[in-house]
Amino acid sequence: MTAVDQDENALASMEGIVGVEVIRADLESGAWPFDGQAFTGVIVTNYLHRPLLPSLVQVLAPGGVLIYETFAAGNERYGRPANPNFLLERGELLRLAYGHLRIVAYEDLLTDRPRPAMVQRICAVNDAYLSR
Repeated sequence: MTAVDQDENALASMEGIVGVEVIRADLESGAWPFDGQAFTGVIVTNYLHRPLLPSLVQVLAPGGVLIYETFAAGNERYGRPANPNFLLERGELLRLAYGHLRIVAYEDLLTDRPRPAMVQRICAVNDAYLSR
C-alpha cells in the first residue's frame, strides 16, 4: 500500500506500518510520483485537484478499483469547502469514469455524517474488455 500526502502530520500515523510505503509529495505542483506504476486500487477522499483526475484512471491496473469521495456542488450551503474549485460539478465523477471504467456504484447526495455536506462518491473498475 502507498500513502501519499504533502502534509507530514497526515502521514505520521502511517509511518512504520509494515507493507505501507509513505510518500511525501505535493501532487499539485510537484512531479507526478507514479509514472510507470499501476495500482490495484486508488482511494481518494475529501480532495479535488482536477488536473490529476485523468492520472488516477491511468494508474489503475487491469481489474483495479477506483474509490473516490469528495465534496460536491451545493456544499457551499453547509460550510467548507465552498469554493467551486474544490467542489465536484454535477456528474463530474461519472464523466471521469465513463468509457474508461465500469461504474459499480455512484452517489451524488446530501450526507449527515460527520456533518451535513454535499458529496459525490464513485466506485469503478478498470475492466480489460473496455480497452479492446
